Amino acid sequence: MRRSASLQSLLIYGLSGPIIALNVWLLSVVFNYFQHPITILSVAAILAFLLNYPVKFFQRARITQAQAVIVVLLVTLTLVVVLGVTLVPMLIDQTIQLLNKIPDWLTSSQRNLEQVEALARQRRLPLDLSVVSTQINANIQNLVQQLASGAVGVAGTLLSGLLNLVLVVVLAFYMLLYGDRVWLGLVSLLPANIRKPLTTSLRLNFQNFFLSQLLLGLFMVVTLTPIFLVLRVPFALLFAIVIGIGELIPFVGATLAIGLVTILVLLQNWWLAVQVAVTAILLQQVKDNLLAPKLLGDFIGLNPIWIFVAILMGFEIAGLLGTLVAVPIAGTIKGTFDALKTGQSGEFVSPFTITYESDCDEDHKT
Repeated sequence: MRRSASLQSLLIYGLSGPIIALNVWLLSVVFNYFQHPITILSVAAILAFLLNYPVKFFQRARITQAQAVIVVLLVTLTLVVVLGVTLVPMLIDQTIQLLNKIPDWLTSSQRNLEQVEALARQRRLPLDLSVVSTQINANIQNLVQQLASGAVGVAGTLLSGLLNLVLVVVLAFYMLLYGDRVWLGLVSLLPANIRKPLTTSLRLNFQNFFLSQLLLGLFMVVTLTPIFLVLRVPFALLFAIVIGIGELIPFVGATLAIGLVTILVLLQNWWLAVQVAVTAILLQQVKDNLLAPKLLGDFIGLNPIWIFVAILMGFEIAGLLGTLVAVPIAGTIKGTFDALKTGQSGEFVSPFTITYESDCDEDHKT
């Protein structure tokens, strides 16, 4: 009996690795084949998750669900139009100026390295930075060319982007109205003991995670922009938004964005780059130690190692979209299994439900 049990456990653990690898590869293939519709549906679902909070707020004023959804979408579209008219052209202009100025910054950085090398020779220090500077300049120039070609491609697909935006808004509108019914039909295919913990964990992880990351990213943008302006950092708004967008990727996104901005500023002025790095890191520590625990709490409950693993797997499967949804998906899986182990499944509530919670419970009972 012991040998058979040990053999069974050995087979389970031995086959789990290849099975997981096969599933990851299969998901990657499926995503690459259906990349566009999956991306549209995912972005629309995330938008519906975020807009669910203001919809609930308006429903407290005793208006119908459809009216609340329409009001929230109109307000959202108004904000998007205002940002598209004011902020987006400014960011595009700063991006073009940055791409044009990087070659000049490379030239100035080359002179700075030559001055450092000359100073080292005067002090009889064996320092040779010619190979390093040549390699760095070559890599950055290649990166600039790729960014420039990518910018041209994005400009050429502007109409497609607007169409995708319309599709996302329309899908989010219908998800807010009828998403609970669709979700109820999907989870009805699952065993009864999985439905409640899965929906509870999904709503908790996705809604709280994206709302928290969005607020933390907004905090970085709002605080860094005036500080960069005071420090006279070039392209202050663009660099602050880059760091704020990096905040959407947990743990590593903001650090990578700060490193990128620091390197770009370093090409022009090393002392200014030091001030930028110190300021951004200090604000990041404030965010991580004061704001993030209050916003995020421990609702994900994942070990940091597994978070990094989830991010890497998400990037391998679905690129940037995978990195954004990897952590809440991993948290949903863990929350579901924990609830199944403890037997505390919670109440069955659709992640898109706004006013139909009691209806869903009645349908579930039947």
